[in-house]
Amino acid sequence: MVSLLEELERRESAIGERVGELRVQVAELSEQLEAFEEMLAQVEVARAVVREVLDDAAAEEPVPRPAAGPQRAGGESPIGVVTVPEREAGMDASLLPSGYRDIMEVLIAAGRPMRSKAVSVAIGRGEGPSKVESVRVKLKRLARRGWLSEDSPGLFALLEHAEDSGPLGQGSGG
Repeated sequence: MVSLLEELERRESAIGERVGELRVQVAELSEQLEAFEEMLAQVEVARAVVREVLDDAAAEEPVPRPAAGPQRAGGESPIGVVTVPEREAGMDASLLPSGYRDIMEVLIAAGRPMRSKAVSVAIGRGEGPSKVESVRVKLKRLARRGWLSEDSPGLFALLEHAEDSGPLGQGSGG
C-alpha cells in the first residue's frame, strides 16, 4: 500500500507542476491580450482624430453648396470633400451623411441634450471607448458647423432655427 500512496503523491506533484506552468502561461497571455486591446483602442481613436483633422483641413476650402440632395450614389462624398456642410437657413439634415442623420434623429427623439456615450449607445455603436470617441468627433463636427450646440463640455443639443420647421425638415414635405 505504501507504493500506491507514493505513486499518487508523484502524480499529484507532476500535475501540480503542470498547473503552475499553465497559470504562468495564462498570466502572460492575459498581459499580452490587455496590451493589444489597449493598442487597438489607441489606433481606433487615432483614426477618428485623423478623420477629424482631415475634415477640418477640407473645411478651410470653400464648401460646395449642396443641391436638392446628395450628388453621389449612397450620399457619400469622395475623399477630400466636406461631408458636413455649414448649416444655413433652409437646410435640413437630409443633406447630411447617414451617420450624422442618425445622430440628429437620436437627439430629436430624446428632446434633451445628450452626451457622446448615450448617443453612441442609442445609434447602436456601443459603449466601447473607440466607438464613443468616433461619435464624439461627429458631435463636435456638427456643433462646429452649426447643426448642434455644446453649451457645456460634452453635452450636445439641437439648435432651434426659427427660419425652418426643424433640423430634419419635417415641415418641408420630406
